[in-house]
Amino acid sequence: MRHLERHRTQHIGWLRAAVLGANDGIVSTASLLVGVAAADASRASLLMTGVAGLVAGAMSMAAGEYVSVHSQADTENADLARERKELESDPVAEHRELTAIYTGRGLTPELARQVATQLMAHDAIGAHARDELGISDIASAKPIQAALASAASFGVGASLPLAVSAFAPTLGLSWWISGLSLLLLALLGAVAARVGGANPWLGAWRVTFWGALAFAVTASVGRAIGSLA
Repeated sequence: MRHLERHRTQHIGWLRAAVLGANDGIVSTASLLVGVAAADASRASLLMTGVAGLVAGAMSMAAGEYVSVHSQADTENADLARERKELESDPVAEHRELTAIYTGRGLTPELARQVATQLMAHDAIGAHARDELGISDIASAKPIQAALASAASFGVGASLPLAVSAFAPTLGLSWWISGLSLLLLALLGAVAARVGGANPWLGAWRVTFWGALAFAVTASVGRAIGSLA
């Protein structure tokens, strides 16, 4: 029977982008709505502002994530190209380099040489990418995947406080948006921490704290601007 294992590191690429997008969608949109509501704006103005923030934020997250992850991919490809040239020009030195890596990890020098020889005969660039550069298929950069996950999750996250602003009572609307958005942030932080294998309480606390701080600051700014208008 095959021994199957499921590791959480395979989720790192899309999980990071999705959590970042959803968190930013909730915090930025809810903060925007809280600030506008604190300035005594009408519900129509509030919804128009929220929709504009959702669309602009999703596009910004997608573009930013794509550029960021693509830069990482470009760096990885450049390192791999350099490694291929070194393997072609001086394979003996590359073999010694790989042997030294395995020796440093605890193998005897003789066994390290044998492992380096066999791995380089099987897939030289793969062995050096994995063991020298730290590049693997699981952790390699995927720009399109990250951009789509980030944009989609931002839209989902932003739509939640927007829905609250559309259906919550007008009286105390800022508190409704803030309270329910903080609850959503806590749930998001706990779920993300759980999927990643971390403490869900700690994950919930982190995002809730920073979300509450953002809401407080934007509400203060909106109230100040509203009093001057």
